[in-house]
Amino acid sequence: MGNFFVTSIDYILNNSRANSLWPLTFATSCCGIEMMHTVASDNDIARFGSEVFRGSPRQADLLICAGTITHKMAPVLLRLYEQMPEPKYVIAMGACTCGGGMFANNSYSVINGIDKIIPVDIYLPMCPPRPEALLDAVRKLQGKIKKETFLKRDEFMDAHNSKLMQKGEILIEPKGEHCEF
Repeated sequence: MGNFFVTSIDYILNNSRANSLWPLTFATSCCGIEMMHTVASDNDIARFGSEVFRGSPRQADLLICAGTITHKMAPVLLRLYEQMPEPKYVIAMGACTCGGGMFANNSYSVINGIDKIIPVDIYLPMCPPRPEALLDAVRKLQGKIKKETFLKRDEFMDAHNSKLMQKGEILIEPKGEHCEF
């Protein structure tokens, strides 16, 4: 009988969380324009309960990271992520965010994927992703949230310990000939 109540509470909480995601914007380049277009009336992200983009990480549970992440911005991204309350989710929007994009091989200052800094729930590796693709990513994240349990989320977080950052310090220096630190 107790298992029935836990399952019912999980169902109610997960549906509530999935349908009221409050995003925190972290737009560093051109993908940010497409993210702004998602809020416009043509696409209307309000259908998914995500119309209010938060300016404070303490009020957000979804980090939409859109654009190129440099080594200089990595500590800021990590600090914002750490200030968000649990449960928190991340959508990596754009080829530069997911894997360095066109800067992956020729730039010493770009991090090749934010998954080296913070755990990512949904990858959206287009250049630039259309607003429809971001809405689809939100729908996929909602489906993922509806199926999760607290134990699985803890396993996910433990499996994605930061490989590049630890308490705001870079552990691995960037590769490149022009790197002078």
